[in-house]
Amino acid sequence: MKIGLIRATSILKVGLRAILRNPMRSALTILGIVIGVGCVIAMGAVGSGASQSIQSNISSLGANFIMVYPGAVTQGGARVFASRPSLTPDDAAAIKAECASVAYVSPGVRMAAPIVAGEYNWSTEVNGADVDWPYIRAWNLDRGVFFSEAEVRAGTKVAVLGDSVADNLFPGDDPLGAIIRIRNVPFKVVGVLERKGGSTMGQDQDDQVVVPYTTLMKRVLGRDRLNLIQVTARSPDRIGEAMQEIGTLLRQRHRIARGEDDDFMMRSQEEIAATAQETTRTLSLLLGSVAAISLLVGGIGIMNIMLVSVSERTREIGIRMAVGAKARHVLGQFLLEAIVLSIVGGAIGVALGVAASRLIAAIAGWPVAVTVPSVAVAFGFAAFVGVFFGWYPARKAARLDPIEALRHE
Repeated sequence: MKIGLIRATSILKVGLRAILRNPMRSALTILGIVIGVGCVIAMGAVGSGASQSIQSNISSLGANFIMVYPGAVTQGGARVFASRPSLTPDDAAAIKAECASVAYVSPGVRMAAPIVAGEYNWSTEVNGADVDWPYIRAWNLDRGVFFSEAEVRAGTKVAVLGDSVADNLFPGDDPLGAIIRIRNVPFKVVGVLERKGGSTMGQDQDDQVVVPYTTLMKRVLGRDRLNLIQVTARSPDRIGEAMQEIGTLLRQRHRIARGEDDDFMMRSQEEIAATAQETTRTLSLLLGSVAAISLLVGGIGIMNIMLVSVSERTREIGIRMAVGAKARHVLGQFLLEAIVLSIVGGAIGVALGVAASRLIAAIAGWPVAVTVPSVAVAFGFAAFVGVFFGWYPARKAARLDPIEALRHE
């Protein structure tokens, strides 16, 4: 055991001396490994950060969240969204009244519009909603109040501002009681939502205005159809039951015959999360494949340099064999040199990847999370590349004929 350790240490010293003998060549050799491992770490950090952010944002919607969209149609065998309007406020009212598994319902209408307040203006998203909206979105108020059911029924011109809208339209001032104009229609500000920050895709969630859906439909848009209906089931284990009840009710209300496709589409929180996670996973795999190609190129570079090294040190190999070194010792020496090159490149790549991840977070504002598994996988793959691509040159060196090696010039 002790003799084996001494031999391994001796082989390692010889290998390190060989690497340090040509520092520039060694540095260029491991460049591919450094870039590959760095890319794996950085892309893994971006993917993990996006995944965690998606889970956080979707969880913030509430555990029992269901979205009902209008106009679902089938194209090429797949169900997709369409612009066909099919949902009405009466549909939302029926869901709330007749579906026992449903806790909260909010009809939804959306539009983008410039908002004017005095000398300031700001383009943002205007959401028409009902009084259940804060419960469905699990969103509290920072100041003021949310509009009431009576104000929704009456179509009162009141508005609740997102934090970013309040900051841009009323810098340094309290917006409560102030008048804003949406397409020249005046709305009184009655509340400001608490700040939520950016979404997974970098969208500012606080950049919106919420008004009664009746006011937005009748006084601004002049329409009678909804963009969506937001629903919350009474508990997470009743989401399926709620979706079944909503589907049955809407098919009855829309007079959809048996065998015909729905003219609406539903998505639960779990489905939204699964879709988002699948998208993130696909993106991570794509980026990881690019990084793997860099590692492959780096491994080929190591094999090339090791073959050159075997050729240059043929006489040295012959001398070692002549004084008693066995084939396995020569094999171990060159294999160890390749592994050391890969590990050194992997270590530098890990440091580079962590630095790149922090740089991405600082410059682009993307959520990143460097995880131990991603570091272990990248480092382990780099070591594997060293073994895989170093094996052939090491085996070639070990199989040299000592006599022929000594004659080599």
